[in-house]
Amino acid sequence: MPALIPTDHHATITWLGQMTDRTEPAISGVARDRLELGFGGLTDAPYAGRTRPSCSRVTAQHPKGTEIANTRQLSIVSAEEMAAIAADIGLEALDATWLGATLVIEGLPDFSHVPPSSRLQADSGTTLVIDMQNRPCHQPGLSIDRARPGHGKAFKAAAKGRRGVTAWVERPGSLAIRDRLRLHLPDQRAWQPG
Repeated sequence: MPALIPTDHHATITWLGQMTDRTEPAISGVARDRLELGFGGLTDAPYAGRTRPSCSRVTAQHPKGTEIANTRQLSIVSAEEMAAIAADIGLEALDATWLGATLVIEGLPDFSHVPPSSRLQADSGTTLVIDMQNRPCHQPGLSIDRARPGHGKAFKAAAKGRRGVTAWVERPGSLAIRDRLRLHLPDQRAWQPG
C-alpha cells in the first residue's frame, strides 16, 4: 500500500525567488524565472544545505547551534494567504521578497495547514516535502516597513496560520514560473491521543 496518496489538488507556481541576505535584520531576496534545486536546496542560498545549525524553533529538542538535518531549505507561501495578510495590514499586496519566500503558489486552499510530510510534485518529477507550518517572525515586518512604512508591525499577527510552510528537496530538479505541482498526502488519519 502506498504511503503517499496523489490527490486531485494542484497548485501553480506564480513566483520564484531566492533570499540573498540573512545578515541584516530585514529580509531581502530576488525574483527568479527558474530554480535549480539539489538535495541541499538552492545552491548559495542562506538556507541551503543538507544540514543546518539548530535555531530557537527547536531548542526543546536540540541546544541552539547543534548540527541537524535541514528541513527548512525552502519557504513556500500561498498567493491567496498573502492577499489576506496584505488586506489585514492595509496593503494592496505583499511582495514575496519581503517574506523571504522561495515559491509562491496558488490554487491550494488553506495551504499553511497542509499536513507535514505531504509532497508537492512537479510534472517533471521535482518533489518537495513539506516539513511544517512556517511560524511568523519579525523579519518580514522589518522588510515591509522599509518598503511601506507603518505596515510591518502588524505582519506577525496577521500572518499567524497563513505564513506558508517550510520544505526540503526530496527529488532534485528545476522549477519554473507556471509549473504545476500536484499535492500528495500521507495515507494516515489525524493523530487522536487517548
